[in-house]
Amino acid sequence: QVQLVESGGGLVQAGGSLRLSCAASGRTFSNYVMAWFHQAPGKEREFVAVSRSGGATYYADSVKGRFTISRDNAKNTVYLQMNSLKPEDTAVYYCAADIRPNRYGRVTDYSYWGQGTQVTVSS
Repeated sequence: QVQLVESGGGLVQAGGSLRLSCAASGRTFSNYVMAWFHQAPGKEREFVAVSRSGGATYYADSVKGRFTISRDNAKNTVYLQMNSLKPEDTAVYYCAADIRPNRYGRVTDYSYWGQGTQVTVSS
């Protein structure tokens, strides 16, 4: 069982930055694929970024060049650095984890989810 706790959300002006953190329980964090999703009001939860256990990272086209996912296996934590934020980035951001997801970009690929943290970008 893995428990995930996100933090770092808040209100920021367009063009600003935020760093989200996701702290995971368990002793095998380095073996997990860790991802970030977001969900805007009235919309489905969407893939943002993923960090594979081997270190490879992938991003949604909408955040490439602006967001960076990273992980600190010693701290059991994955981060999402968000720069050049836009109003359309406003959403609840969720951390997700799985040992061996079939793919990386679908909600159904992940077994464990955090409670989410709100990010609001004002224009």
